[in-house]
Amino acid sequence: MTISILCGGSGTRLFPISRELMPKQFAHILPKTDNQAISLFQETLARNVSLLESLAPKIQLITNESLYFIAKDQTQDLGIEIESFILESCGKNTAPALAMASFYAQKHSGGDEIILALPSDHLIARTNYKQCIDQAIELAKQNKLVTFGISPTTPHTGYGYIKLDSTSHKVFGFYEKPDSKTAQRFLEEGGYYWNSGMFCFKAEVLLKELKQHANKTYTLCKKIFNQSEESVLGAERCLRLPRALSEQLIEESIDYAVMEKTSNLACVASNLKWSDMGSFESLSEEYPKDTQSNASNTRFIATNSTNNFILSSRPVVGIGVNDLIVVDTEDCLFVSKKGESTKIKEVLPLLRKLYPELPRTHRTTHRPWGSYSVLLESSSYKIKQIIVKPKSRLSLQKHFHRNEHWIVVNGSALVYIGEQEIFLQSNQSTYIPMGKPHRLENPGKIPLVVIEVQMGEYLGEDDIVRIEDDYFRDKHNE
Repeated sequence: MTISILCGGSGTRLFPISRELMPKQFAHILPKTDNQAISLFQETLARNVSLLESLAPKIQLITNESLYFIAKDQTQDLGIEIESFILESCGKNTAPALAMASFYAQKHSGGDEIILALPSDHLIARTNYKQCIDQAIELAKQNKLVTFGISPTTPHTGYGYIKLDSTSHKVFGFYEKPDSKTAQRFLEEGGYYWNSGMFCFKAEVLLKELKQHANKTYTLCKKIFNQSEESVLGAERCLRLPRALSEQLIEESIDYAVMEKTSNLACVASNLKWSDMGSFESLSEEYPKDTQSNASNTRFIATNSTNNFILSSRPVVGIGVNDLIVVDTEDCLFVSKKGESTKIKEVLPLLRKLYPELPRTHRTTHRPWGSYSVLLESSSYKIKQIIVKPKSRLSLQKHFHRNEHWIVVNGSALVYIGEQEIFLQSNQSTYIPMGKPHRLENPGKIPLVVIEVQMGEYLGEDDIVRIEDDYFRDKHNE
């Protein structure tokens, strides 16, 4: 059995916490437990590894290649071993992703391999979870494509619905996100369940159905899989999907491609406590509330203020404010009336035009070798803090529009500038002229911290030409 976790989403609905390079599944947005913050992705991993341990599953992650090292770091934090990664060059929704998981399973484990496909950004209570999975596995053994329905607790208009017979597992229909009147009718009539986006199936069964109902997607996915680059590092396999072919795929969900068309579908009805964490309103329900129904991750000092949700790294003061969502990050402040936060999708196009980097990344950006944080910037200079993990190094690269100064403030550094090799310790510095190939390496056992001062006519992160790279990234990407 393979647990295939989908964790390649781009992250927009929980902006400004969620960004393209740090989508919500990897952000530490859950309330702290035992003074430790974990992500939705880590909670998904921990839940399945602990509850399904008796099934001896292989763990597979399907993610965007730009998120690979975040996923890898967060699994290592939990001490969980990943059997395989499937790295997408561009996300095309769940139909291509699950096709790749099925082709992979067919190649390495056989067509009878059962795949449990799960989103990484949903919060699910552990009570009754294993019983639901056990039911799905038994149905999958009977060559059924299995989905999961969640018993609705409210007339929610943000979820799709499935109508089914909970005894026979027979599905009568799929329904897109309804209006409030229809959702209320679904709740009152019964027999309608929220569509969870979780699936269980044999690899060969899904591929057969995909070939029948979405042949173009099946054929192109098979071609992409056959031309993919597979590498092995220790016990971990990594499959990289080629960009040129992947970009030809249409964006298609597995529901639309197969589940809504097949006659071979079964659905497990469950009473799980479940949320897709698709809004700050749903996230707020996971936080404890004070006597005025305010929820917060910080000290909210308020008077005459009720039913607010506050996320910030610093104390917040409120006077006479009600029904607000306030999300305070280093580079953006988000304020919304409760019930309106999902309309951020209407504002993001304007944000991308005015501040292109804002929807893409935080002031701190994670890289496979470590991270960098923008401390100060203007049109002609930018100051960063760069942290390089032990025994790691940046790509050998050059820039056409900027010069750089590097000052070591912690640890030791090997710096390569052209043919020159320099060893630097704390309080030592060097200069990299525009156009000169250079590289920064941490040869030590502790993190290397460098202050970088960039000066030039253009300071965008895309002014990078990679000459050599340890992490197989594109020549010109960030």
